[in-house]
Amino acid sequence: MQTEAEMDPPTAEELRERLRERLQAEHVEVQDNPQLCRGSFRIFVVSGIFRGLKTLQRHRLVNEALGEELERIHALEQKTLTPEQWEEQQRGSLA
Repeated sequence: MQTEAEMDPPTAEELRERLRERLQAEHVEVQDNPQLCRGSFRIFVVSGIFRGLKTLQRHRLVNEALGEELERIHALEQKTLTPEQWEEQQRGSLA
C-alpha cells in the first residue's frame, strides 16, 4: 500500500530534471496548473531525440521518461519539438 506522500503529485522541478536527463533535452519547461486540478502539468520539451518521430511517438517517449511519476500525474499537456523546429518557431515569432 502506498503512503500519502507517494501519492502526492511530483513537483515541476522533479519533472523538469527527469525529462532533461532521460531525453537529453536542451530545453524543458514545466508549468504546474493547480487552477485546473492538483497534479496537472503543461510541459514543453526540445530534444534531438525527437528527430524523425511523429507527435504520438514523441509523447510516448515523454511518458516513458516520466516513468512512475506519470502514475502521480492527473493531467498532462505536452508540446515536443526538435531543436530545428524550436529554432524555426523562435525566428517566426521575431518576424
